[in-house]
Amino acid sequence: MARRNEARTIGELKASGYKPVPLREEMRRNLLSMIRDKQDLFPGIIGYEGTVIPQIENAVIAGQDVIFLGERGQAKSRIMRMLINLLDEYIPVIKGCEINDDPLDPLCRACRDLVAQNGDATEISWLHRDERYGEKLATPDITIADLIGDVDPIKVAEGRYLSDELTIHYGMIPRSNRGIFCINELPDLTERLQVGLFNLMEENDIQIRGYRVRLPLDILLVSSANPDDYTNRGRIITPLKDRYGSQIRTHYPLTVEDEIAIIEQERRSFGDEGVECYVPKYMKEIIAEITHLGRRSPDINQRSGVSVRVSIANYESMISNAIRRAVTVGEKLAVPRISDLPFILASTMGKIELESFEDTKEDKIVDDLTKKAVFNVFNNYFKTSQLEPVVTQFNSGFSVEISDAMPAKSYVRNVKEIVGLTEAVKVLNDSERPEAIAAAMEFVLEGLHLNKRLNKTRSEGKTVYRR
Repeated sequence: MARRNEARTIGELKASGYKPVPLREEMRRNLLSMIRDKQDLFPGIIGYEGTVIPQIENAVIAGQDVIFLGERGQAKSRIMRMLINLLDEYIPVIKGCEINDDPLDPLCRACRDLVAQNGDATEISWLHRDERYGEKLATPDITIADLIGDVDPIKVAEGRYLSDELTIHYGMIPRSNRGIFCINELPDLTERLQVGLFNLMEENDIQIRGYRVRLPLDILLVSSANPDDYTNRGRIITPLKDRYGSQIRTHYPLTVEDEIAIIEQERRSFGDEGVECYVPKYMKEIIAEITHLGRRSPDINQRSGVSVRVSIANYESMISNAIRRAVTVGEKLAVPRISDLPFILASTMGKIELESFEDTKEDKIVDDLTKKAVFNVFNNYFKTSQLEPVVTQFNSGFSVEISDAMPAKSYVRNVKEIVGLTEAVKVLNDSERPEAIAAAMEFVLEGLHLNKRLNKTRSEGKTVYRR
């Protein structure tokens, strides 16, 4: 990738041997180089290695504009912003130019006049790849002037004629010349504004008001849209859809493992003084499984999707309750338990839309998803026949009381007294610390209950398992 050199004028730039490269050719060259070197093109993007990323690579190699289709929380915006990694580190521009003109081939009238006046002594500056990216969230109040440009009344007041090209105030798209411009939620642009993008995408130029001016901008246009808006409501006009070279469909994590990897990467972490936090693998799997079940639930509106943000927020809520308990009872280790899961209701409901508008169903839907997730994960670890000695002990009248506020040491005695429970706990973790043992014990008891081997009653914030 090109790096900044010492040239400070057009003359010095020519002497350095610099040759301008069109944007799409620049991105294509850099992409192929990264592929050869086996570099990670999109670091931090998980689960798209065999689906979305190859399609992006093909679009860049073909030099195509791209639209990403996907529900919320599928990393569309993040991927678009990471496309700048395919740009050269620095490119030369005429110093002070509003539209990043190539010093060897200026477009705007001001730069052409400047070069005509100063020739090879014209000053240049070096633009970093981070400054070659523009983005706009499509909202109903956007105007053509915002995107393309308009007459600058101040310049007219200074004495210039309306026909003078120098009175133009450039919009966001021309100011992204020689770079990438992204439009988030493209269907929300009015049809009039969508028509304004035609020339940019097909003829690589723009038209501003009634000016007889042609600006052959060098821009890659990338957009995002929700598939429901794109296909069902038809809010992207057909001629504009036709101009996008590639339509790339994003998706939610296909596996629980990918979901967990994203959770651990994205969740907020704090330096909790005096409290260590450990999340057992099975608790991570439960949180991820809740989200995966939600994406298949008939009670949840699937058109709006169940974002990975649900998993992240639920994971954070579960850990938060474990930390709160540890601080309250004076424990040094916070380990989430099954009894912490009811607290994810607050972090779930704001992120999903129900098919029914009955408020009374919200708690039940989340509770049912949680139970099903625990059931599925438990049965991945155990067969109930393996835990028959545990059930037998409960048949003799044994009972266990738990709660999310109970100290971990209160659990240890029960684990030792119940035949077969110690072995089950060891399947889940090797730790001898009471907090990890307590979490494993709750998981085993709840799994047996959901498999109809134990009964469960709740009263005054406590849960009792018995036969």
